[in-house]
Amino acid sequence: MATSQTSIDGAAADGATRARAGGVQSLDRAFALLEIMADAGGEISLSQLADSSGLPLPTIHRIIRTLVDNGYVRQLPSRRYALGPRLIGLGESASRMLGTWARPHLAQLVEELGETANLAMLDGDKVVYVAQVPSPHAMRMFTEVGRRVLPHSAGVGKALLAQLPQDEALATVRRTGMPAATDRTITTPEDFADEMGRIRDRGYAIDDGEQEIGVRCLAVPVQGGPAMMAVSISGPEARVSWEFVDKAAPIVQRTAHALAGDLNHQS
Repeated sequence: MATSQTSIDGAAADGATRARAGGVQSLDRAFALLEIMADAGGEISLSQLADSSGLPLPTIHRIIRTLVDNGYVRQLPSRRYALGPRLIGLGESASRMLGTWARPHLAQLVEELGETANLAMLDGDKVVYVAQVPSPHAMRMFTEVGRRVLPHSAGVGKALLAQLPQDEALATVRRTGMPAATDRTITTPEDFADEMGRIRDRGYAIDDGEQEIGVRCLAVPVQGGPAMMAVSISGPEARVSWEFVDKAAPIVQRTAHALAGDLNHQS
């Protein structure tokens, strides 16, 4: 029996659609496995990946081998798997783009409030600054973009950890330790737990000379954005008074909300 060209073309189109769907599914699974690895601290076993993802081991092994071959995952001597070095370049490029998108929002903050504005992200157990617009004042705060700090003494760090469940936030500061940068630094998990409650109640965090003597910082989480971020405004205590904090808090919160919407639109 003869087969029409229309039937052949239709079958070919169906096959191409299934191939595309399979490819998209493999991408979804690969990204999901990378995120599971990141959530586990960057290192994990195949059995743990199977437990967390619900995927069959042969499927996981095939995807992981592809990621290893391309440098996005590496196999350790223990036969566990870790995030690979090629992700670093992607992360650096993404961080630069994030800074580009955030800078107009930070510049608006500086224009309204006159103090240095920062954007920071949680990177593992530390906080990394990804963008900054400096104050026009001669005496101003400067934090190098790319600098990584412990979260317990920084306003942005406290704002970021306050977005986590309490047990996760406390586990983070227990892993990093809580050294005193100044005599005002919170140095015990119990006091830090109380501080997390205050931050969640009022919607912003304060670093009251806890990281650097004479410097006060107000930080707000960027809730609803594509990643865990916080926006801050910081300056010398003489200018960043408690009256200034009361005035600035709703302005920084508005900026954080606008930035979350902008970043979600970009993504």
